[in-house]
Amino acid sequence: MRKLLFFVAISAFALTFSQCSVNRQITQAKALGDCKFNITSADSVYLSGIDVRKLKNLEDLNPMKYPQLATGFMTKSIPLSARINIDITNPTNKTAAIDQLEYKIMLAEQELFNGFVNQRIEVAPGGGSTRVPIKLNANAYKLMTDEKNRGAFTDLVRNMSGSNSAKPSMLTIKIKPTLALGNKKVNYPGYITIDKEMTNKILLGQ
Repeated sequence: MRKLLFFVAISAFALTFSQCSVNRQITQAKALGDCKFNITSADSVYLSGIDVRKLKNLEDLNPMKYPQLATGFMTKSIPLSARINIDITNPTNKTAAIDQLEYKIMLAEQELFNGFVNQRIEVAPGGGSTRVPIKLNANAYKLMTDEKNRGAFTDLVRNMSGSNSAKPSMLTIKIKPTLALGNKKVNYPGYITIDKEMTNKILLGQ
């Protein structure tokens, strides 16, 4: 029902803008909603400027060794940055495309970060595939100090470092495509949700 109302709403814009252009965007957005999304790897992972792949667990993050961590705990600001790569595969017979999308990244049901990809994403029909890198920039202080989430974050760090002893981490990415119709922006109804059990091999792209 939400999708139906969405496509009815944006069809109304066709009365003002080019019918051909609107119809093309609608068709491409619908095809994107039918695509398969998969988290394939993560890279450029840093915690307070420290390359996470050099770490095996949070015990390696000794504030005596990394003074920026000591400062981070005092200021309650420990920046976490990463690039997560998503592969989009299009099984339909139509081109899937969008010019902008919003995304949220969640760990253990807690939102880590939200942002936008402001570039055209296009996936060829008939099994075509494209890789979309999305950036994560978050404050990891709460994850490192909250008893409820610390275990999940510890496992994520271990997986990103390539440790074989870590439990898989459940990462969720929610994606909302946006159509640009003249000066108006219309959001896709709801989110396309990607739930992925992340292991060290997946996060290292193996």
